[in-house]
Amino acid sequence: MGKEKVVLAYSGGLDTTAIIPWLKENFDYEVICCCIDCGQGEELDGLEERAKLSGASKLYIENIIDEFCDEYIVPCVKAGAVYENKYLLGTSMARPVIAKKLVEIARKEGAAAICHGATGKGNDQIRFELGIKALAPDIKIIAPWRMTDVWTMQSREDEIEYCRQHGIDLPFDAKHSYSRDRNLWHISHEGLELEDPANEPNYDDLLVLGVSPEKAPDEGEYVTMTFEAGVPKSLNGKEMKVSEIITELNALGGKHGIGIIDIVENRVVGMKSRGVYETPGGTILMEAHDQLEELVLDRATYDVKKDMGNKFAQIVYEGKWFTPLREAIQAFVDVTQQYVTGEVKFKLYKGNIIKAGTTSPYSLYSESLASFTTGELYDHHDAEGFINLFGLPLKVRAMKMQEL
Repeated sequence: MGKEKVVLAYSGGLDTTAIIPWLKENFDYEVICCCIDCGQGEELDGLEERAKLSGASKLYIENIIDEFCDEYIVPCVKAGAVYENKYLLGTSMARPVIAKKLVEIARKEGAAAICHGATGKGNDQIRFELGIKALAPDIKIIAPWRMTDVWTMQSREDEIEYCRQHGIDLPFDAKHSYSRDRNLWHISHEGLELEDPANEPNYDDLLVLGVSPEKAPDEGEYVTMTFEAGVPKSLNGKEMKVSEIITELNALGGKHGIGIIDIVENRVVGMKSRGVYETPGGTILMEAHDQLEELVLDRATYDVKKDMGNKFAQIVYEGKWFTPLREAIQAFVDVTQQYVTGEVKFKLYKGNIIKAGTTSPYSLYSESLASFTTGELYDHHDAEGFINLFGLPLKVRAMKMQEL
């Protein structure tokens, strides 16, 4: 009978590379590495050689970029899901689709366990494990960073030395750098000077996807997008897949210093953490969608949808993607998007997204109603009766307070 198998969520970085010999040494597992390509690009170069050299029996590289965009990013864009008013959920959205793919590989390989390299202080351990539990409650989960009795490495130097002791001599750098997570939607940065909220980020060293607004071109650039039922369909007159639109918007947004945020967020585990996020294409896409949506949604739907969008963001942030509540809110959002169709034009200029015109066949905006020269649908005299009824509760309460 062969050894039990474990599927390792593998990035190729020092942490997950050190985990390979550690799993073999402490659990006697056959290690199957699985790298999920969500659009991190060049970070995938040389992974197979590194995984095999480190003792893995097999490496899967699964390209899920289109699935990530169509089934995870688009629902969040439709919902207007933004966590704590700023964070566009770049890492949060990717974790459930990664968990789903890890489970698929584990089933295919007949693995007994899935292992991830998330720390015991962050959100990702929750997101990975809730996804795995929802899809494969029978599969064991191994989280080395929480197993402090057997995972004794506390620094990059420790991990490099551990690898060397196990015959893995790879050109890892011992110096500490920013902790980053990248996919097609964004890149996040934590650590170094960012650990103290009193410090200004060193943007010259930190930024990867673009430039700061100060270094952006002095001339703005116009962009036109179209949407059908809330889904982006074309960019500057060219129809593209969602993944291609995001790729192009990343280049445009990065060039013009769009989508850089510095946020102190409330993690699920109870602590505050500070990070800088670059989401150039995502910021443009969300803003363009909002620009169109405000034209076609009625006031009551718009109001409730804002609440649902906040709830959707919280659900995604907390790793509860595979839940009935997420499905129910997404179903509500999909109904609101039936008529979010039209064209949006805007100008990118030094970190700003400036409206330059919006059109839709389903626009609820009436120029005759909104203009100062009111048309037949609106009689100024009607306003008096409306205000009397609308303000009646306030008036009744004020009269009562006068009697006291």
